[in-house]
Formats: sequence, C-alpha cells, structure tokens
Amino acid sequence: MKRFLRYINVYELVRPIGQLLKFSVGSAAVMSAIVVALALVLDQTAVGVHLMDKLNVTVFNYTLSNLPQVVIDGLTIGFVYAAIALGYTMVYGVLQFINFAHSEIFAVGAFVGVELLIFLQSAGVLAGASLFMAYAYLLLAILLGMLAAGGLAVAVERIAYRPLRGASRLVPLISAIGVSFLLQDVIRLVEGLTTGQFNRIMPTFGNFDDRIIFGKLVLGASKLTLGISIKSIIVIVVAVLMLVGLNYLVNATRVGKAIRAVAQDMPTASLMGINVNRIISLTFLVGGLLGGAAGVLYALKFTRIDPFIGFFPGLKAFTAAVLGGIGNMTGALLGGIILGLLETFAGSYMGVFTSGAAGSEYKDIFAFSILILVLIFRPQGLMGKNVGQKA
Repeated sequence: MKRFLRYINVYELVRPIGQLLKFSVGSAAVMSAIVVALALVLDQTAVGVHLMDKLNVTVFNYTLSNLPQVVIDGLTIGFVYAAIALGYTMVYGVLQFINFAHSEIFAVGAFVGVELLIFLQSAGVLAGASLFMAYAYLLLAILLGMLAAGGLAVAVERIAYRPLRGASRLVPLISAIGVSFLLQDVIRLVEGLTTGQFNRIMPTFGNFDDRIIFGKLVLGASKLTLGISIKSIIVIVVAVLMLVGLNYLVNATRVGKAIRAVAQDMPTASLMGINVNRIISLTFLVGGLLGGAAGVLYALKFTRIDPFIGFFPGLKAFTAAVLGGIGNMTGALLGGIILGLLETFAGSYMGVFTSGAAGSEYKDIFAFSILILVLIFRPQGLMGKNVGQKA
C-alpha cells in the first residue's frame, strides 16, 4: 500500500474535492441569502398578498421551504455544465480558440449512449435486468458515448483544425462553427435513415427514477416533499469523478505536464522533445471524452434528446467557462456551479417573485445576461488572469 501511495499524488486527488465543496457551499449560500432577502422585502408588497391568497403561505416561508430542493437541483445541473465547460477550457488553454463544435460532440455522445440503451430495451435486456446489471448497462452507455465523442473530437481536430493552425484565429473559429452545423445535420441524417425519429427518449429501467426522501414540510395547505432522485446522485458522482480525474491528469502526470508546456509555449515545448500534434490530439480526446460522458448524463437527467440538444447546454457551458475564466479548469468548475444554481434559482422563484408575470421560461435570460456582463466588466472571468499578448 505504501509503495502504491508513493506514486500517487494524494494532494491532487483531494484538492479538487475541497474546491468542489467550497464552491458549492459558497455559491449556494450567497444565492440563498439573496433570494431570502428578496422574499423578506416582497412579503410586505402586493406579491406577498397575492401568494397568501393563492397558497395561504408567505413569500418568505415559501422561499425557505423550497430552498433545499432548489439547491440540490441547481448543483446537479451545475456539475453537468462544468463537465461540458472543461472541454471548452482545455482546448482554449492549449490552442487559444473556442471549439464551438464541442456542443455537437456532446450531442453525439448523448445519442450514442441513448441509442445503445434503446437497442438493449428493444432486445428485452433492460426489462428483466437486476439492479447491478442496470448500473452496468448505464456504465456501458456512458463509456460508449465517451469513446464515440472522444474519437469524433480527435477526427475534427485532425481534419478541420490542424490544417488551419498557422492561420489567424478567426479562420479556425469559422471552421468550428461550420463543423458544428455539419454535425447537427449529420445527426439528423443518421437518425432519419436509421430510426426515422429525431426525438429520442432515454429508456426507463433500474431504480434511476426513484427518490431518496429527506423529509416533508408543510407549505400552506399542502405538503412539500424534499428529496433527490437516484439519477441526480449518479450525475453528481460521475461528474465529480471526471473533474477529479481530469485535475489529476493535468496537474500530477507527465502527460499533464506536457499539456501545460504546450499551452504555455508551443515552439519551446516542441524543441524540448514534446510531440505537439500528439498532445493537441490528446487534449481534444480528453475534452471529447468528458463531453460524451456529460451528454449521456444529460440524457439521463432530462430523458429527451434531439439533434439540437447540444446548442443550449453547450452555450451555457461556454458561458460557465467564460464566467470562471476560460482556460482555467478551476474557473470552469466554479462557473458551471454558479450558472447551474443561478438558472435553477431563477426558474424556481421568478414566477413567485413576479406574481406570474415572468415564469421559469425566462431563466435562460440569466445565462446570456451573465455572458454579456462578464465580457464587458471582467472579460478574463472570475478566476482568470488578464494576460497580454506574447511578443
């Protein structure tokens, strides 16, 4: 055991878990304080009177009762955004350009995983599967989605990006947008030829839809059940494992040292014997693997996918990467958690705080508003550094 631990950097395994806890607790506490303060203010207004007449509960009590569930849901989707954002961050950290095709790579991973499970369901395998086998099939779907997305990411880099590496930054950016639209239509074409359906539904099997109940709260004339679904726990656990694994790869291995060297100075890294093309392909591979896993987790959480499923999650993950500081892995993690919590808080409380004038459908406004505000007032992001161009 001691011999094994000698080759394992325990600090780099523990450090990201500490960051996860710090970011999660800190972000949830700040946003909770804000909505509770707003609830106290609105209690004395027409909004409070309206809610009292409708549900026989004050705005403050309603907000406080729903708070634990809102935080749990926000962290769940926040970890998914963080996992997708890491793909943007890794590519930008090495090549200094935005891989807008990453959202479609995420979608390909989701489709491959879901199609595998649909095939197993049609073969009658899922219906009688034991609990252990249900988790094994889900793991197989995640792994297959990762392999498909990772392989696609490497192919995209080799075909669409590598020949343009010496061009100005605008050229590969346009190429990335073109690849994004191409992959959307390829998914539509493949699904149209094979299944004739564009909307695919995650099969129901195992105990993933079951909920662990924490307790019940009385909310006016009704009772509020607090709990978390098994699939939400799976999303959080798998996302945390991916984030910890990526942090260890980049900060505690020779491959990670090579990735950081290429990101710092590509010509010098090449002179030191590092195969730059191989490292860049590896970076795309890792980003694609994360995106593919996140795609299957997203399908597990929301059940329905379509060829355009990568657009909004990809855009929000990009926003999370910019918010935290694109090119900074820790920043991507922080940005994903903040954005997930903010979106869930807005979707849960906006309708109540505006007496129904603006419902949960307006929650996406917050993602785009944050993107604009960050680009205006702090373009380097919350944890990014304002670094000038190299001479």
